[in-house]
Amino acid sequence: MSNPNQASSGIQKASGCQSGENTLLWAVWFSYGAFYFCRTNISAAVPGLKESVDAGGLGLTATEVGYILAATKIAYATGQLLNGQLSEQLAPRKLLALGMFGTALLNILFGFGTALYFLLFIWACNGYSQSLGWTPCVRVLVNWFPVSRRGKVIGFVGTGYQVTAVATFVMSGTAAEVFGWRGALWVPAGVMMVAAVVMLLFLREHPPTQDTADAGGQPVPKVAQNDPRNSPLENFLLTISNPSLWLLGISLGLLNACRYGFLDWGLTHLKEVQETGVGKAALKYAVLPLGAVAGSYLAGWATDRFFGSRRAPVTCLLLVALAGLSLAYDTVARTSVAGTVLLLVCVGFCIYGPQVLLVGTAPADLARRGTSAAAAGFVNCMGYVGAATGDYFTGRTLDAYGWQRAIFLWAAWALAAAVAAGVLWNATPPREIKTEETGKP
Repeated sequence: MSNPNQASSGIQKASGCQSGENTLLWAVWFSYGAFYFCRTNISAAVPGLKESVDAGGLGLTATEVGYILAATKIAYATGQLLNGQLSEQLAPRKLLALGMFGTALLNILFGFGTALYFLLFIWACNGYSQSLGWTPCVRVLVNWFPVSRRGKVIGFVGTGYQVTAVATFVMSGTAAEVFGWRGALWVPAGVMMVAAVVMLLFLREHPPTQDTADAGGQPVPKVAQNDPRNSPLENFLLTISNPSLWLLGISLGLLNACRYGFLDWGLTHLKEVQETGVGKAALKYAVLPLGAVAGSYLAGWATDRFFGSRRAPVTCLLLVALAGLSLAYDTVARTSVAGTVLLLVCVGFCIYGPQVLLVGTAPADLARRGTSAAAAGFVNCMGYVGAATGDYFTGRTLDAYGWQRAIFLWAAWALAAAVAAGVLWNATPPREIKTEETGKP
């Protein structure tokens, strides 16, 4: 009689799956998602930063708030570029732990701040700590999963930071309502520290060693793993000489300018135009990540199912839809609460469908051999340069012209991102990646 465990192992190998995949997927899902507890929470603090000192705020202008928000994006972009190289050399669990504990501490310090330049410096440092999250996760996923499954896998991981974003909007908005704007920083920081301990307990960087043949003697497809023998300089040169990554980065930068318009400024917009408290505005805004959960997963699934793992067609179509929704958003927000909620669900879907593809799946696919984490870091670096630029121009436009023109600017960025992604419409993984994973020339 056969052993059930051996039979299960044979099924996993025959299907190309590896032992422990489910646990690993949930560990990465939660670990990266947890970073948003100490990132998305800033949107609930922005109204307090802008309120007068007499009302318990700091009396900052929208332009000054824009400087703070842009500083964290620039630091995040720099960190992505550097940490993309470090993730090829250092243990992902160590980098994740450093980032998670660091961002929690910096959120606590930000809550004690009152001076503009202190806040700018601390939130910039927080941006660097946040940059220690994504590229180690990409490194782990590439170690476990081949290209043929990566769209669905990274799409699933992408739902994690949407779920935690929902929790963060509710938690930080409620904390700001009860404890003042500083509560939006301190409460999520405590949750983040618990999440870091959970990550250390459950995340494993590599799959267990397996035989190279299944129970029937057929070879199991290999997963292309990163090559730590490449020096950081070699990885960097292989990355920046890849023209596909530049196009992905440009598209992601433009998308992020629109994305962080909604994430950083949208809650304040609702609070002002609908004349409601920050807690109620946060509850309405929490539906945006709910739409994002569906977009993150379905976009990756659609690229694998209908487009032969080509990521650009789905990316381009969703970005065009996002531009149209953005044009309608300010008018709807001023006239209908129900319409606002429905529109935010659709906006979330159209932001995070392409965002997950551009930030993880497509760079991992189009990277040259052994540079997947470096490629993700490079593209994400460009993405956050765009986000920083977007926050700066949103603040300036808001002070000068008001909300409508600022939101129209978000729509223009989404449309430009679609154009950049469209150039890669027929792009597929390099031949060397396909050969390594299938064993066939």
